[in-house]
Amino acid sequence: MNRRQFTRKAAIASSFLSAVPLGAFPVWAAPAGTPLKKGIMWGSIGVGKTIMEKFLAAKAAGFDGVETDSHLNRDEVIKASLETGMKVHSVCDAKHWDLLLSSPDPAIREQGVAALVVALEDAKAYGADAVLLVPGRVSDAVSYDECWDRSSEEIRKAIPVAERLNVRIAIENVWNNFLLSPLEAARYIDQFGSQAVGAYFDCGNILAYGWPEQWIRILGKRIAKIHIKEYSRKLADSQGRSAGFRAKLGEGDVNWKAVFDALEDIGYNGWASIEMSGGNTPEGLKNLCDRLKLIAES
Repeated sequence: MNRRQFTRKAAIASSFLSAVPLGAFPVWAAPAGTPLKKGIMWGSIGVGKTIMEKFLAAKAAGFDGVETDSHLNRDEVIKASLETGMKVHSVCDAKHWDLLLSSPDPAIREQGVAALVVALEDAKAYGADAVLLVPGRVSDAVSYDECWDRSSEEIRKAIPVAERLNVRIAIENVWNNFLLSPLEAARYIDQFGSQAVGAYFDCGNILAYGWPEQWIRILGKRIAKIHIKEYSRKLADSQGRSAGFRAKLGEGDVNWKAVFDALEDIGYNGWASIEMSGGNTPEGLKNLCDRLKLIAES
């Protein structure tokens, strides 16, 4: 993307971040002054059946790299990345919903930690620097404090692996009834006292109960990666909450200018990855990439 070169002085960013103590949480991203890179999440690549075909489809659409799922065939992912020149910049833990770290069952939590370790090892093998993790889910069977305590305890078990591999565990904000404010999300991350834990911030998920630009400025240097997703409050109000995600990128209620201004203010210069439907054809994939360019240049 050529809109944001992120050259605003660091002092400006610091003024936004002083309200919440950061500790030592650097942005694991490209060198200062490097434009954002255009990425796409694995599940959004609806073209191709094999790993290689999906890499080729994303490249043809104009993306710079992909966020793969974990637990794929490592040799095939590495081969596809090398032969296409497409960077694997992050990995999504493909098991975190099935093996919730907040589960009441200790055996499930143990399997969840093992799956997270595999995702971290996948990331290291691909040259990626972050793993997306949904830490848990609050429900009628799991209270808020139980979700906090259990997921925190399990994540701590994986931190030594993340630190050794130099891969960040990036906590995503999703509709899991947990970490519902940016101040709380910052506190959750800070409690670990490790650079190996950060945030994977999703711009669209937050529209149901907040404003992404506010979250970005509060989370600041904790943000390891960014998901680009659109959301329409009008569609949500008229057709149900999930319908809000049907809006095309740039045609919903995310204030993309405010989002990119906030990213500039905190000095973020890493990857911006699409996580949206519509990429089931070559034309659809290209449209997603073109829209990503447009919102970044608005």
